Amino acid sequence: MDLGIKNKKALIMASSKGLGKSVALELAKEGAVVMICGRTEADLIETANEISQINNAKVHYVVGDVASGSDRHKILTQAKSKMGTVDILVTNSGGPPFGNFEQHNEQDWENAYRLLLESVVGMIKGVLPDMKKNKWGRIISITSQAVKQPVEGLILSNSIRASVVGLVKTLSNELGAYNITVNNVMPGYTQTKRLENLIAKNPNLLKIAEEIPLGRIGKPEEFAAAVVFLASERASYITGVSLPIDGGWIKGI
Repeated sequence: MDLGIKNKKALIMASSKGLGKSVALELAKEGAVVMICGRTEADLIETANEISQINNAKVHYVVGDVASGSDRHKILTQAKSKMGTVDILVTNSGGPPFGNFEQHNEQDWENAYRLLLESVVGMIKGVLPDMKKNKWGRIISITSQAVKQPVEGLILSNSIRASVVGLVKTLSNELGAYNITVNNVMPGYTQTKRLENLIAKNPNLLKIAEEIPLGRIGKPEEFAAAVVFLASERASYITGVSLPIDGGWIKGI
């Protein structure tokens, strides 16, 4: 299937490793020009080299923290300089600290807000003018299965990521007239370093495969395939959805 995104310009947040990296790799396989970003230059260089081996894919990278307003400005400036425009934006970030309500202070909540919501708003604001002018755009936010079924010990993520779902749904209504789709993807338990860290802090998660109808943890490339489809021309009539990629873990209808 031709997804129709060859030479489209894609900016993927927090993409030096983990789910963001898997998305960047899959977009590059479809012929998109990709820009990756992250906080550690060594990781970015390694990932950029890996991506460049895919059919001589075009890849750029920029060092930046999505939770920082000045860094977001730098990322957007570099994206425009290197690629000219952004056709596909994938918002993503690391997760906030593990813990229950009484373990977090006000600064923890402020930091989580900046990481999980302010970063999404800021990046969308930055790419929207060109998308509206070009009458084409794909905005995809990576949140978590926790926005539909809260995960024990992740109250910061459970609470603040849910607000991104409201943002996505509202924007899908506002931007449809410009041929811009806005969707949310909810990764379940996937083989990443983040999951390893969560299991180290909460050993009960070792049994999570037993809770998943498919009986196993997801692979990053399985998650990325769904994101890339939503970014494609083939998904031009899909907007405002929150898609779980969780092996059936979410129990609600």
